Amino acid sequence: MKLLEASVLRGEQEIPKYFNFASDVLDKWTKIEKAGKRPSNSAFWWISGKGEEVKWSFEELGFLSRKVANVLTKVCGLQKGDRIIVVLPRIPEWWLVNVACMRAGIVLIPGTTQLSAKDILYRLQASKAKCIITDDTVAPAVDSVASESQFLKTKLIVSKGSREGWLNFSELYKNQSADHSCAKTRIEDSVNIFFTSGTTGSPKMTEHSQGSLGFRPLLSERYWLDLTPSDVIWNTADTGWILTSLSSVFDAWVFGSCIFVHQLPQIESATILNTLCRFPIDTLVGVPTLYRMLVQNDLSSYKFMNLKHCMSGGEPLNPEVMEKWKSQTGLDIHEVYGQTETGIICSVFKGMKIKPGSMGKAAPLFDVQVVDKNANILPPGQQGEIAVRSKPIRPLGLFSEYIDNPKKTAESERGDFYVTGDRGTMDKDGYFWFIGRDDDIIISSGYRIGPFEVESALMEHPAVAEAAVVSSPDPLRGEVVKAFVVLSATFSSSNREHLACELQEHVKKTTAPYKYPRKVEFVQQMPKTITGKIKRHELRNKEWGRM
Repeated sequence: MKLLEASVLRGEQEIPKYFNFASDVLDKWTKIEKAGKRPSNSAFWWISGKGEEVKWSFEELGFLSRKVANVLTKVCGLQKGDRIIVVLPRIPEWWLVNVACMRAGIVLIPGTTQLSAKDILYRLQASKAKCIITDDTVAPAVDSVASESQFLKTKLIVSKGSREGWLNFSELYKNQSADHSCAKTRIEDSVNIFFTSGTTGSPKMTEHSQGSLGFRPLLSERYWLDLTPSDVIWNTADTGWILTSLSSVFDAWVFGSCIFVHQLPQIESATILNTLCRFPIDTLVGVPTLYRMLVQNDLSSYKFMNLKHCMSGGEPLNPEVMEKWKSQTGLDIHEVYGQTETGIICSVFKGMKIKPGSMGKAAPLFDVQVVDKNANILPPGQQGEIAVRSKPIRPLGLFSEYIDNPKKTAESERGDFYVTGDRGTMDKDGYFWFIGRDDDIIISSGYRIGPFEVESALMEHPAVAEAAVVSSPDPLRGEVVKAFVVLSATFSSSNREHLACELQEHVKKTTAPYKYPRKVEFVQQMPKTITGKIKRHELRNKEWGRM
């Protein structure tokens, strides 16, 4: 696909043919650091919450990531273009592997630690990944499906102990040489693949390049983060999400800022608030659920050490939460909007007038419009689909393609636009307003959940004759998964309350726990079209009071 042409400049900066984030950004910050031209704060700062702490300068990050790159290439035998699945919690090794993969030209596929064995098997088979890196928690699930993963050659475990059939990551990288030459990568070469849920079928492999993730933030001085080398940024999102790759890797390190990480085994209000009081965090990035949870506390009893800028993304944030946060902390929450496929395409930038409920204006590099079903641009105030102009020149931040799925890639385009599947409006000032999904995707606490995956899990239970899954409003999570279930005849007289709990537990075990239906309603029959398709939109409209 056609990238931005080399005539597009950022100052005197042309878009190069070759680019590698590790050598062209991180290693340059090492030189600036060594020359004494960067503030003395760390490049990476991690705490466990139990007294453990790790701090790295850019030089130390470079030194350690070269060791890891040698593990991947020399020990594991991975080559440029090979794929690796990384399922780790918020621990320093996740960041080392990210940078090491960039150095070696290896394509990293992040995954949330809540993935089930079935999820992992699908990802291994679809991606043809040759290596997986995980910890003690997820390793048993990997072992249960490894024999069915014909492409998997090496398993690396981040653990203080040993496990049969696994190489110990920590022991290996500490003994490696730090002498490693960075791979020469083209700007269109793949750097990350994200699995993203759809309304039908299994998750799609969304490919991003060195250009779309690594070089794109260099083209815009005032992108959504707008940081400085003195700033400390804390993003609380899961390591499996693109939001973490953006705010805790690429977009923060472009500015030479310090990335702060708390291991956060659980997201708890007291932990978040106490951390903001104890550490000099300037910028906080989180999903709306985080802020909804925090405003339930008496925030006046907390004094944040350094917090100046708050951002929310992943789903719309209720204006009332923004008002509560502002009244108790004096800080605005700046909304951002994007997708796995696009990165951040709308944002309320620093200094911009905030319109509660709006996700701001189009980000630099993106021509964002609201279009109709024929890809005609709609006037301000008229509802349509949020879209990004992708022709004649594809903007650098857009994904490359859905790998091995040309049909879905083609379907994401309409006329001259990439269409997001989200409905919205734009006002006369250029602010965008989110209305809802144009399809059936459920976004709960920032997690994208495809109904097909949950319905498939429910249908595996003998009690279920039919299942339909839709979003349902929830004051904390924004929306949650609700399952409508038609029971099979043999279970029709079962205790409904017990059966609902049983189905919930079944889904938790069959797929990732965050996908389970928090609400279950048993019905006699489903509303259907003349061709027999379940009318999910009717069920969803009923849930949201739109009938």
